Amino acid sequence: MTVFSSEYHVGEDDRKGGKDYYTAAVVCAIMLIILGVTTFFIGRKNAYEKDTIPSFEAAIDEGNYSEALEIYRGIQDEVLKASPENQEANATKLQMLDDMQNIVRVRVDSLCDRIISNRYVLTASDINFLNSMKELTSSVVSERMYSICEDFLLGNIEKPVVMYFFDQLSPIGNFSATANPLLRELDFMETATGDVQTAEAAYNEGDYIAAVKKYTQVDQNYDGFVGDYCYTRITTIKDLMYEPMMAEGEHMLQTSKFYSAEQLFSDLAVIFPEDEMIKSNLLTATSYTSEVKEYRGPIEVICVRSLIADADIAFSSRIRSSETGLYLTTYEFEKILENLYERDYVLVDPEDLIDASDPTFLLERNLRVPKGKKPLIVVIENLQYNASAYSYGTCRRLVLNDESQVCGEYINYAGETVVGRNAEAIGILDMFVEKHPDFTYDGAKGIISVSGHESVFGYVISEDEVDDRNAALSAANMQQITPTPEEIQYNRDRVTEIANILSDNGWKFANCTYDYIQDCTNTEKQVLIDDTEKWLEQVGSLFGEVHMLVYPNGNYIPGTDDRAVYYKNHGFRIFFGGGASPYYTYGDNYLYLDRAMMSYVTLKRKVYEELFDYHDIIDPKRGEPEET
Repeated sequence: MTVFSSEYHVGEDDRKGGKDYYTAAVVCAIMLIILGVTTFFIGRKNAYEKDTIPSFEAAIDEGNYSEALEIYRGIQDEVLKASPENQEANATKLQMLDDMQNIVRVRVDSLCDRIISNRYVLTASDINFLNSMKELTSSVVSERMYSICEDFLLGNIEKPVVMYFFDQLSPIGNFSATANPLLRELDFMETATGDVQTAEAAYNEGDYIAAVKKYTQVDQNYDGFVGDYCYTRITTIKDLMYEPMMAEGEHMLQTSKFYSAEQLFSDLAVIFPEDEMIKSNLLTATSYTSEVKEYRGPIEVICVRSLIADADIAFSSRIRSSETGLYLTTYEFEKILENLYERDYVLVDPEDLIDASDPTFLLERNLRVPKGKKPLIVVIENLQYNASAYSYGTCRRLVLNDESQVCGEYINYAGETVVGRNAEAIGILDMFVEKHPDFTYDGAKGIISVSGHESVFGYVISEDEVDDRNAALSAANMQQITPTPEEIQYNRDRVTEIANILSDNGWKFANCTYDYIQDCTNTEKQVLIDDTEKWLEQVGSLFGEVHMLVYPNGNYIPGTDDRAVYYKNHGFRIFFGGGASPYYTYGDNYLYLDRAMMSYVTLKRKVYEELFDYHDIIDPKRGEPEET
């Protein structure tokens, strides 16, 4: 019974399986039929699409222009009738239309180029093609007619060439509808070419404001093609200039270049009269500016070395006053700035005194400063951080803080590493300007002179510096260094990064000779040449173009001396010597200024009484006895 029962149930399952199998077979058959039909139609569709473009091109090659035009218009009708939801099919057909247009465009462009370049005469076959392909050729020819007129406006093509181009194409089909109005305006175009080219030259030089102003002026004087062209260029340039020029102006505000920002936002306000952000930025700029007047008078130039950051180290009993007397403390430098500010001095850029655009001839510029202000130039001398000065409490190098601000780094009396903006003259001056924006004229800060002796900003940037650095470290009883090429390159990158930030914030740089030559006046020319070549290669390459030279110890070379001519021929146009009283003069292709050295041993000079009150600026930590 058990066996029989099993056989019975197995047979029943087989019958059920047979029905399911039949159903599945029918479904599969239907799917295969659908797939086959779909494949058939897709194949036909792909074949149709694959054959259309070659058929179109073949028809043109064989001169069957009506057939080619019929193929194009047939696809065009399909696109117009197609359902908007069928994006994929529409995209394919649109691409086919584009391919056919490009085939025609290439042939039309070839004919036009030959007409322009070789005074080609159109044959009957050419004319038949241009005439028969109707809207396909007329659109391209119209574009070329406008294009050649633009080239004429921009001075890229001569008027006879334009006339010949139109003579060849105007009689064909409906090309005259585009050609005749342009021909009637050709004389107006010729009149406008000079102004249009001036506007475009300004645009190519990146002076977008001048370009828009000039194009606007031309647009107001011309209608038709010239007016339309100017309007298009104005729109294009405005779209291009807005974001970068807004960013530039806002950066000017951040770096205290308020006079430049005022000019920029004033110009932008004319071009974008409804823009509220421009109005707001203009208001910010003008709140920090005042009337500017031409200045003719003495120009004060003060010079400091790296500062004493830790007075406890500097004035400990083991340090001789004769050594610390060459330096100011951070306290004294800030007090000098306060005194100068109270006496209406304002920081200026010495490069504003010259026009050095011609490398062979320097032009004098009249300095302009805010009304009631007196110009001041600050020089930081040889900021390389020699190891011998570490024991005087000076910084050891420049570094950047988390906000990318330039700081001094030093080891304090307790042996701790300290980083601060108030540890060096750079940060102190930057912070003073932030507190008193009217202490700078248009963001000017100071000049940092650098040599290549030992290091730059405290970083060894070349193999040549290693021996000098180690000698100084040894004399200071400090561990010597053996930098790898990778470490030297890192140092170079670091100095460049710091220099870029300084430059962006209004600081300028100067050469003070590679080896900090103590007496340039009595140094032979070849020594100076070798020194300068090293400076330009190893140091100058980190700072970009440098046009100033600060003579160490003020021992200058007269401007007509052959050695000074060598410096001028290598890009140095502003020279600083030494002298307690303000003095400057223009010479043969150069500007010379005296600088007054600020150190503890010089502060009592009577000539400095107009700059500051000696008793007010001396650091109490020096322990100087009071005068009775």
